Amino acid sequence: MRSSDSPAAAPTSTLAPTGRIDAVGLDRDVEAILSRLRRDADELQIIPIAGAGGIGKTTLARNVYHDPYLIVIDKFDIRAWVTVSQDYNFGNIFKNLLVSMKVFVKEDITRLSKEEMALKVHQTLTDRRYLIVIDDMWSTKAWDEIRSYFPNNSNRSRIILATRLKDVAAYVDSSQKFHEMQYLDDFQSLILLKKELCKGECRLPMLEAMENIATKIARSCGGLPLAIVVTAGLLSEVSETEADWEQIAANINLVITADEEKYAAILDLSYTNLPHHLRHCFLYMGAFPEDYEIRVSKLVKLWIAEDLVESTATKTPEEVAEVCLEDLVKRNLVLVTKGKSHGRIKSCGLHDLLRDLCLMRSLEENFLLTFMGSFFLPEIFATQLRISISHSNILAHIDGSTIHTIICYSHSSVDSLEKFRKLRILDMLNTSVPAQVLELRDLRFLVFSYSNAILESTSNLENLQTLIIYPNDASILVHFPLEIWKMPRLRHLISPSVHPLPHLDGAMSPSENLQTLSLATNFECSERMLKMIPNVKKLGICYFEEKFDRDFHLENLQRLEKLEKLKMEVCGDFCVRPSLNPVFPESLKKLTLSGWRRPWTDLSIVGSLPNLQVLKLRNYACYGSIWETSDGEFEELEFLLIDESNLEKWWTDSSHFPKLRSLVLQRCPSLMEIPDDIVYIPTLELIEIDGRNKSLLESAKSIQKEQETDYDNYRIQVRY
Repeated sequence: MRSSDSPAAAPTSTLAPTGRIDAVGLDRDVEAILSRLRRDADELQIIPIAGAGGIGKTTLARNVYHDPYLIVIDKFDIRAWVTVSQDYNFGNIFKNLLVSMKVFVKEDITRLSKEEMALKVHQTLTDRRYLIVIDDMWSTKAWDEIRSYFPNNSNRSRIILATRLKDVAAYVDSSQKFHEMQYLDDFQSLILLKKELCKGECRLPMLEAMENIATKIARSCGGLPLAIVVTAGLLSEVSETEADWEQIAANINLVITADEEKYAAILDLSYTNLPHHLRHCFLYMGAFPEDYEIRVSKLVKLWIAEDLVESTATKTPEEVAEVCLEDLVKRNLVLVTKGKSHGRIKSCGLHDLLRDLCLMRSLEENFLLTFMGSFFLPEIFATQLRISISHSNILAHIDGSTIHTIICYSHSSVDSLEKFRKLRILDMLNTSVPAQVLELRDLRFLVFSYSNAILESTSNLENLQTLIIYPNDASILVHFPLEIWKMPRLRHLISPSVHPLPHLDGAMSPSENLQTLSLATNFECSERMLKMIPNVKKLGICYFEEKFDRDFHLENLQRLEKLEKLKMEVCGDFCVRPSLNPVFPESLKKLTLSGWRRPWTDLSIVGSLPNLQVLKLRNYACYGSIWETSDGEFEELEFLLIDESNLEKWWTDSSHFPKLRSLVLQRCPSLMEIPDDIVYIPTLELIEIDGRNKSLLESAKSIQKEQETDYDNYRIQVRY
């Protein structure tokens, strides 16, 4: 489809939206951009794309970025993607470019200043042929600030820059005319509407019967792809009767005014037709900054803490929340920016125009105030229930008597929370808060940075559901008081170091509601400890070398019968871990091992797990040159990642991975080829390779070609 300008992920996001889109009306645009990319000029070329919000600039850039012939024939050494947005941050632009180029950047970039990150980008790009996409550029000032860090290597490097503003497009390269995108004509609009309505199921007979009404509706959307796909989402949720469709057509016709007002009104029509239980879920997404990568795991926790979703007789609150999100995605009101390795949604976002709708409606309904400035009138906060801000220092100047939700995105500190006694939600991940926060009895959701090593008390937080703490300094271990295990409603406890775990006594009751525990340091799987967390579904544990002489009783892990996700990280010098012999529960669906350094033969323990769908092997999780799989292993596995390994030979049979969809091989310099039998896996859709391993990349391309020519599998992608 030809869709709207989807955000690429995170503020100044790091990665291109995954994969190409079956586009309507974009063929000529794609060919025009590819032609400009392939011009003979050796000098660095800037290729500006201009067009209205929602017209498909990001979709165009995405399809060019993932064009298979561009990847195979033009062979850029580096491809990277960054989204800038209106409220851009110089440091974040280069930070996220470095993340996007992570294969070439080995050092810890979190310790670099913004100037050092910019210089690191310049250094990484120097003498390499690169393709950079800069999406959603809003000002010539931003371009002037970053332009000098992209070197002219005289090797046909290219930058694609997408913007809504024609003057910005003309400014970045005045030597040639920028590429201006056009609205869809009536025929293309109808094609896109039909594609969206048939997505996931065939409705052609119904569409043929109501062709005239569909044509009228498509024409009324004014050729803007975003308006068309959102309207299709609305139509897909009403009954397929002529009367209902006529009603939608009539409502759209009523909003035809000036172009910008018309498009805003069409989007608003989809909001007013949302079921009541979805309206506030949708509006809540306006709390996040423009082009922000909203992690679903966090969004779900927030919705639950705000009482926007509730459990049912058959579903937990988390399951209900995910159904609500999927419903918003089906209606094309929410964009999926990243998928999980087993097909569910990992992160999502809003198109800028839909975010504008969120902000407007939230103000009208006194649901949420999003304030991203620094100068303000305190009166505007007087009756607010929820606020989202970018500067925590304004909290000292406002009346907090009505506020029960604060979401802040600044890097700062808060001196006092005395005025905010009604707080239920406090999300200040980048902000240090006073110890006074532990006295807020109504808190349900608490996220903050911490500068001390010990939390003195959590006894007042009897309503807390989610506690996420990240220390300001990575060397700090957060020590939780014993009473943390007595909090009756706690569902999620997350910190880089949950340390130490309690000295348990028989008087303590199990934490029945706890679903997430991460990252537990030197976690001892005693029977008593596991009885304390009987319903945990997600567990992250980490072991340090100086403790390897202890017996952590990892054979008891199998007692966690509801555990679905396990991440086990081992830190220390390069050696085999003889004392760590886990026995995994059969309930596991996702397993991540890092630094395990066990022989590849030990993976037979993992391969026998009957429900395992995702396996990630990082940082020499297995050590050795040969991996040979056996019959009956990995029968449900859909996603396999090997990241950093000395593997040289991998012997397997397609029947050992019968459901594999995605294979990702990163930093495996000694592995020269993918096993031939991988080509016979009918479900395979993606092979992703470290671009520096040319031999492995050629092996992946060979598998892709054979899948296409011999098995008519054109779904398979090769990415690097």
